[in-house]
Amino acid sequence: MAEARVGISGWRYPPWRGVFYPRGLRQADELAYASAHVTSIEVNGSFYSLQAPTSWRRWRDATPDGFVFAVKGPRFITHLRRLGDIATPLANFFASGLLELGDKLGPILWQLPPTLAFDADLLDGFLKRLPRSRADAAALAAGHDERMSGRSAFAVSRDAPLRHAVEVRHPSFDTDGWIALLERHGVASVTADTAGRFPRIDRTTADFAYARLHGDEELYVSGYDDAALDRWAAWTRDHLDAGRDAYLYFDNDVKVRAPFDAMGLIARLPRPGPPTAG
Repeated sequence: MAEARVGISGWRYPPWRGVFYPRGLRQADELAYASAHVTSIEVNGSFYSLQAPTSWRRWRDATPDGFVFAVKGPRFITHLRRLGDIATPLANFFASGLLELGDKLGPILWQLPPTLAFDADLLDGFLKRLPRSRADAAALAAGHDERMSGRSAFAVSRDAPLRHAVEVRHPSFDTDGWIALLERHGVASVTADTAGRFPRIDRTTADFAYARLHGDEELYVSGYDDAALDRWAAWTRDHLDAGRDAYLYFDNDVKVRAPFDAMGLIARLPRPGPPTAG
């Protein structure tokens, strides 16, 4: 049965303390608190730098059974290398410990920079490299370089499919050629709500849906009123009714909107059961 996972992009935000997080809550306990109020969280720190295996294990153990993380792929791959010459960086990423999440590992999010235009050959090559299962990811991770020696972890106790989603920000991606590539590789097109700043490509290209909600009227700032949450609940139910899992993450954190908007959407949807693999 398809299920919805709704949550927040990251959880370490000082302005949330005393507003969403109770006053006096230890920073070390913030993830446990957040994960009791939402059904999924995007790990954003992995975008900026490789995280340590100990961190992945700590996050896994701090969250309840049935919880699911999405993981944001490194900007070194998407923004610095711009998807070129990425064999070793991909191996290092999957060797860094995210497979330690086990059944709590959900989709991998790849956010492309707004200056990267659609290039069919480049994107096809990138999508081909993405591992489709935990076992594939572990095999890829085995090719890591010496920088990961002594700080890698990529053993897999149980294989399962691995999902990927791509968020684009250049208008040239709003083309049937891009959609066809995603469909061919079974990768989800992220539906991004960016207050009109970046393209909103709301197309189904995989067996699951993925949305990032950056602000209804003002990027990263504005919240979602009841009418907007009702619309996103309807969007989610449409995917669930079609048999597709749906992942939605609020990234409008500047004014401490995200966790409350996420809880508002969760209240409008059926709660998920145990996580499905991948």
